[in-house]
Amino acid sequence: MALNPFLNPRGKLRNGWWVALFFAILTALLLSLILISRTSETGVPHWQQAAIILVASLICQALRRRPIAELLGAFDSKWLSQLAIGLALGAALMALPAAFLAAGSWVTWRVNADWTDAIGATLLTLAAASAAEELLFRGFLFQRLIDGLGAWPAQLLIAALFTLTHSDALAEIGPLAYLAGANIFVASILFGLAYLRTRSLALPLGLHFAANAMQGPALGFGVSGNDAPGLLTPTLHAPDWLTGGAFGLEASVPGFVCVLVMTSALWLWRPKRTETD
Repeated sequence: MALNPFLNPRGKLRNGWWVALFFAILTALLLSLILISRTSETGVPHWQQAAIILVASLICQALRRRPIAELLGAFDSKWLSQLAIGLALGAALMALPAAFLAAGSWVTWRVNADWTDAIGATLLTLAAASAAEELLFRGFLFQRLIDGLGAWPAQLLIAALFTLTHSDALAEIGPLAYLAGANIFVASILFGLAYLRTRSLALPLGLHFAANAMQGPALGFGVSGNDAPGLLTPTLHAPDWLTGGAFGLEASVPGFVCVLVMTSALWLWRPKRTETD
């Protein structure tokens, strides 16, 4: 029997075509926003990016005749508790390397008197950016790759793509780019494991947002090379490989160790499944 290039043995459209369709719909939806942004010389806001990715994902999910809960996770008390756990873990992911640097007197802080002027807008921007990235990298695309290729091939492909989207920022930090790139790659594996263990976007979303919020608006470090003034302003007293320099804790050895430890812990964790899972 000849292999059908469009349908799998179950008579369903192959996942590769769903991936192509997702990108086609996403491109069509983004085209007008991109043209507008070029005309006005402003970028597409993160909240609009998140909304467009969500709409494209929901269209594809509707075409597959599958529930939204399969895409995002069932929105219930469990979803909220996973989000809360993710927020706590994400905050710890950046607080621990910062505490290590403080203990060694490699970083000191002063309170930023003007932090209230921009903190709200910064947090909203980080929330929208985290939502956009998790919808894109752990949403419909990731889930179709898992179904078509398996979990780890999907993880590696998405982690490579996730790192590639940070390539502009990485190119600006010289030799430290290797450390920062490895950190970002492993962080994507961490977020992917958070989805795989829960089959919900709540835990990876909480992890991603809280890590960025703790690193930038709380501790005042850069966030993937972007300046993020916050409640505290750090002064660095050690080489960039130890503190991360202007890029942030993501480019530091302590930050890399922490993301490796948390990724390993999540890989070892096997949550109990209920009959409804």
